[in-house]
Amino acid sequence: MLRHTRNLPLTQQVKRLLIISPHFPPVHAPDAQRAVTSLKYLRAHNWDPTVLCVAPNYVAAAKDYAAIQTYPNDVRIERCKAWPLWFTKLFSMRTLAWRAIGSMFRTGCSLIEEIQPDLVFFTTTQFSLITLGPRWQRKYGVPFVVDLQDPWLTDSYSMPGAAPAPGGWKYRIAHLTAARLEEPTFRAASGFISVSPGYLESLSHRYPWFGEKPQTVIPFGVDASEYITAVSSSPAFAPDEQLLQFVSVGAVGLIMKKAVISLLSQFAQFKLDQPEIAAKIRLYFFGTSYVTGDQALESVQLIAREFGLEDHVYESTDRLTKDEVKATNLAADGLIIMTSDDLAYTPSKLAGSFLADRPALLVANRNSRAQKLSHELGLARLLDTDNSTPHALRDFVADIASPQNSWRKTRNHDLFAGAFTAEARTAQLAAFLDTTLLRQSA
Repeated sequence: MLRHTRNLPLTQQVKRLLIISPHFPPVHAPDAQRAVTSLKYLRAHNWDPTVLCVAPNYVAAAKDYAAIQTYPNDVRIERCKAWPLWFTKLFSMRTLAWRAIGSMFRTGCSLIEEIQPDLVFFTTTQFSLITLGPRWQRKYGVPFVVDLQDPWLTDSYSMPGAAPAPGGWKYRIAHLTAARLEEPTFRAASGFISVSPGYLESLSHRYPWFGEKPQTVIPFGVDASEYITAVSSSPAFAPDEQLLQFVSVGAVGLIMKKAVISLLSQFAQFKLDQPEIAAKIRLYFFGTSYVTGDQALESVQLIAREFGLEDHVYESTDRLTKDEVKATNLAADGLIIMTSDDLAYTPSKLAGSFLADRPALLVANRNSRAQKLSHELGLARLLDTDNSTPHALRDFVADIASPQNSWRKTRNHDLFAGAFTAEARTAQLAAFLDTTLLRQSA
């Protein structure tokens, strides 16, 4: 579908990119991060973006209207409708993907006919919407690329010792649907981007043909300018100079239960060993649930009670806005970075934690990708969930008490600027899209 000046190299031609990101500001959801952070820099690499998302009044998620200011106001954002949640929940259907798929297909068809994109880019965890890629490809001949932020089809809950799958019969239906749709959908894709190499490796083991697909690993980047601008919000907790206040921002849930137990078990032991210091420690967990309202469940406080730490631990399931996250991180004495049991999991909060310039404790498996990236950045002390670092919390507290701020001396600012910022990540994204399009047009 290339319509550009043929005497110019492809990288110098202006290409049109249709980004499918159903969750998009003011909707506050983690799977919009790639779309939002790339918009400011794509045009510098000759990609002209248009975003197709779902109108916020159809999305059951927290809203952050200030986030609209974080991307250029001249980028076209097309917002489609969805079946209202009040209606579809009568049939036990809450998932945005299925509520919006018809409207998104029709709106996408109109957009493709109008702007004639060179490529469609799916960056979402609403996986069923990716099935629109093959449909648009057959109808219009436009190739599509998939951004893997999580696995679509996963067997993690069937592994020995795994936690019970959430959702009961709904999970089983979702699993069966993924098993049926993933292979034909991904086979039609022209390329794959992933936040973690583990997701690509898993697909290569599952499908013999997958290794021939163009693919690359590009974790999320963060816009450094967000931490340079003045903070307009207050922290989500009340700072107190008499306390040691540690903050974790982001979803926890069942997938991080092992990390929660590892952290709180060390805290309980620390309380026995050094009760006077432990009495001053408060752990704050904000935005611990992916869902809002009565669907949100606490995942930290219950475990804190089991360890007798309920007076030291505060949990709020409500998500914070971007500015609230920044204000909260900056006001903390230290940051707690929680991770899941998935060794391939790469928490996007690593980059934000680096920019906050606070001492950090990473609760992760020592063999995880999160630990690898944290080590490269010199970001955080490790609390190993397999218990190879039994005094990590004690040492973390000692780091904070040290007047030399030794934790700051390990930070690799050159590596961060060259590889972890949104600008650097978008350059990698644009280069991969160019390569994929060249392969398609060859």
